[in-house]
Amino acid sequence: MIAALPRRLGLAALAVLAALPALAQTPMSGEEFDAYTRGKTLYFYSGGVAYGVERYKADRRVTWSFLDGECKDGTWYEDDDRICFVYEDLGPDQCWTFYREDGGLRAMFQDDPQSTTLYEAGEAQEPMSCLGPEVGV
Repeated sequence: MIAALPRRLGLAALAVLAALPALAQTPMSGEEFDAYTRGKTLYFYSGGVAYGVERYKADRRVTWSFLDGECKDGTWYEDDDRICFVYEDLGPDQCWTFYREDGGLRAMFQDDPQSTTLYEAGEAQEPMSCLGPEVGV
């Protein structure tokens, strides 16, 4: 009986360790996403290449840029386990599943691992550059 106790503890410890990756894969709620992002401007990359930057403001308002100087204002809302963005002139809502990881955020488009996956590349130290469309001579 005493010899069985350490074995049971060992099995219990293995069960807990096996569950840890599943816990790390829990999508962020809207409240968690808002608390993490509000007031920040975050850069994102995909496949090792710079993808875009987004500024997160109060009242779930955002500004997005593909790093081309053109910025789109929008809002976000929570839909089940996804965070959906609505931008001016960008067509249908863009829904992502966000995960909090050691290196920052990971976002899967439409909750499809075969689709675009973005990774947080860090917080901007300078304001976003928003020149607007058709700027110049």
